[in-house]
Amino acid sequence: MKKNKPLKVLLFVLLWPAAIHGQIFGPSGRAGEYPGMSARLPGQGTDENARIAAEPLWRQALGGSVIGLPAAQVQSAVVALDSGNIKAYSSGGKPLWAYNAGGRISPYVSRSREGTCYLSRTSGIFIAVNRAGRELWRRSPGGPLSGPAVPGWDGRIFVPTGRRLSCYTNSGNLLWRREFDSPMALQPRIGGNGGLLTVLENGEFLFIDPFGGTVGCRFSTAPRTVVAVGGAGGDRALVLYPSGAAELIDPENPGGPCVLPRLPAPPLAAESRGNQAAVLMENGGVILLSGEDGSFLWTGESHIGDAGTGDTRAAMIFDERGIYVLSRSGATGFTTDGRRLWFIRLEGAAAIPAFGDDGILYSGGGDWILYAYKLEDRVRDRKQSLYGPAPEGSYGTGNPPPSPWADFYYRFDEKELDTQLDLVEKAIGEGRVGEEELAFTAYLMETAGAGTENPHGGQPPVQVRHRVRALRLLSFIGSGETVPFLSRLFSRDAEPLVRAAAAEAIGGIGLDPDGLALRSFMNFLVSPSSGGDEQVQLAVAAAAGALCRFSGPPLSDTGVKILNFLTSDSRPRMVRQQAWRELAALRP
Repeated sequence: MKKNKPLKVLLFVLLWPAAIHGQIFGPSGRAGEYPGMSARLPGQGTDENARIAAEPLWRQALGGSVIGLPAAQVQSAVVALDSGNIKAYSSGGKPLWAYNAGGRISPYVSRSREGTCYLSRTSGIFIAVNRAGRELWRRSPGGPLSGPAVPGWDGRIFVPTGRRLSCYTNSGNLLWRREFDSPMALQPRIGGNGGLLTVLENGEFLFIDPFGGTVGCRFSTAPRTVVAVGGAGGDRALVLYPSGAAELIDPENPGGPCVLPRLPAPPLAAESRGNQAAVLMENGGVILLSGEDGSFLWTGESHIGDAGTGDTRAAMIFDERGIYVLSRSGATGFTTDGRRLWFIRLEGAAAIPAFGDDGILYSGGGDWILYAYKLEDRVRDRKQSLYGPAPEGSYGTGNPPPSPWADFYYRFDEKELDTQLDLVEKAIGEGRVGEEELAFTAYLMETAGAGTENPHGGQPPVQVRHRVRALRLLSFIGSGETVPFLSRLFSRDAEPLVRAAAAEAIGGIGLDPDGLALRSFMNFLVSPSSGGDEQVQLAVAAAAGALCRFSGPPLSDTGVKILNFLTSDSRPRMVRQQAWRELAALRP
């Protein structure tokens, strides 16, 4: 027995961190019991296999301490470390990739629906990294991130830095930039129209639309948090103050804010879905509010209600599965009708954990280990694209209203085209597309698609050089919503140079969320007539390579097939060389 004692001590030491890091509790409070094992959830049957142990699903050594909320998405999680690294792991615990920023980084990592990660060095360098861990581009937005970068619906990214908010395309082109009178006191968050809500330190509250337009008002007391209510297209905001007071603000209502019932305790965090908002209070209580009149729909208790947790920061998730409260001391899950499903207590967590769409909680410990806990078998029921969840709405850039030049009879006159295209190009080059984006996009689409997408009977045809130039400028504006238009133009237009320019524009945008462009490319390549269009084949090779670099797998799987197809001996020599160069650029 004495000979085995050192071995027992060693095993105890090795297992001790995992044993204390997380304990899962059901309503009974018994550790190691999954509470949903006999609960019947809305629209689901009883899951007899839902019992799990408090032991983590897996753990991985990080080589550093987590400095911010992990970004969980597409059955994987990305964590930012104090060493300047970000690391990605699959939901099964497999290391996927690691990226070193070459210096200290801010504690914010965001992921777009395509899986692109956005981070910032503390020196102010903003970096985009694709879902395979390869750097795409870097920019200087004017300082380090003051909050997480916010992905938009069409691939654009909103970047907050102190007094400044910048908007970049997926490929890193600046669309617009706004300077404020005061730094942002609250991290910008996306609103019902796909724009942003934020509050400045001087008390000014701003609604910022996707194109940089702002509407605002000023508060006498700084709010604790603000969330959008009203669903898609809604612009109303629920404003919660440290005192527990609550107001509903509608920028279209000149009568001022609507005062709502006071919360029973100061708010700590909030999240909304449709016309409802879930609020976490400092005492650990959770309230579901109506966005119409602020009435309390139900109340519950989270893990923060336990004395001594010391949580002063928390995050929430509100989706079709339920409402989730996340803090360094643990997490709690509720159904949408207020039943508490489970709660887990964490000890030694270095940052707020993240809860993935697949029911896995990712928590970075102060012991430099990432722990994963399987808490639910339910997954989010969301419309999927080739990448991940489809966007919640549209900015209208794929089908904009007619441009201001649409009714001008001489709009396709050569001199008029040169003048207007020069105007658009200058605005793009200076990063001030802003509120002219829909007008510019419509004009470029009308010009590029003349004769195919937008017939203009009775007027002289638009020369190919103008159509090609319009497509190039459209790629710099970079909205993913224009990819279907570009794919149709590539497939249908009779002019090889226009088809080549459409393919190049898709590659410049770097997005193909539903795989439309790649299908168009493949259909072209297998057609008997494709062999004579060398310029188009070169453009397809370049565009396929760009899409692979921007998006990584699974899109790159199809893109690589296209590139391999273009390396066959039946293709022109220059096409084969271009395809080989693109394939070589994709290798690690």
